[in-house]
Amino acid sequence: MNNGFNRRRRNAISGLAYLLCVLATIIALIPLMLILFYVIRQGAPAMNLDFLTQLPKPVGETGGGMGNAIVGSLMLIGIAAVIGLPLGVLAGTYLAEFRSPRLSWTVRLLADILSGVPSIIIGVFVYTLLVLTMKHFSALAGGVALAILMLPTVARTTEEMLRMVPDTLREASLALGISRWRTIVSIIIKTAGGGIMTGIMLALARIAGETAPLLFTALSSRTWPTGLDKPVASLPVQIYTYAISPYEDWHQQAWAGSLVLVIMVLLLSVGSKLYFGRKMRSVR
Repeated sequence: MNNGFNRRRRNAISGLAYLLCVLATIIALIPLMLILFYVIRQGAPAMNLDFLTQLPKPVGETGGGMGNAIVGSLMLIGIAAVIGLPLGVLAGTYLAEFRSPRLSWTVRLLADILSGVPSIIIGVFVYTLLVLTMKHFSALAGGVALAILMLPTVARTTEEMLRMVPDTLREASLALGISRWRTIVSIIIKTAGGGIMTGIMLALARIAGETAPLLFTALSSRTWPTGLDKPVASLPVQIYTYAISPYEDWHQQAWAGSLVLVIMVLLLSVGSKLYFGRKMRSVR
């Protein structure tokens, strides 16, 4: 009698917990779906081939596009990835695999503090460090600012993912006579590759929408990018500029630019998850 009652009570609690989890998931997804719906509804009417391939028109003329801002954003993300990803992955690998107590604690603390620093402060720092030194705004300065922003996310994600790899894999590899660096590169990082890539995608998605640091570093331009040492347009700055303008045509283009930015982030996230998910399954 008691056993039957206890079983029914456990089943009821389990069912209630399941329903609460489903409800929480739906509530968490509602803001995302509303944002996607609203951005698509507002941005789709202004989206066309000219918007994706042409330069902005001068003030007072309708039409034109954000082709230079799309190329500029990809350029800035590329520079940030080249600088920030190796540093972040290596820092995370050091924290997880070598574990020097005092230095690891210091690096971890600095990464946590850096992840909480407002992005505009990073922009002012790079402005002082590079823009004033070079005496002009540049794509390189923008890329460095974005690289600093993505460093803590990449480092801490890499550390956590590597720590989740069972020690038995390390011990088995070392027992076979494989050197430590080769164990880390060929076995540990490869095993944790899916999780590390997720962290990298999160970091890239974050910097893709950053505006404040670019106002102090890359600034903007109404022409195509011509070099790393020149100011360069970017989607977030272009969207901000158009959104606060008094022209209705620019408002429509700001919504279209927002839609392009959202699509870029979605393609980056979904594509990487599909590719690396398939790759990880093949490794297993």
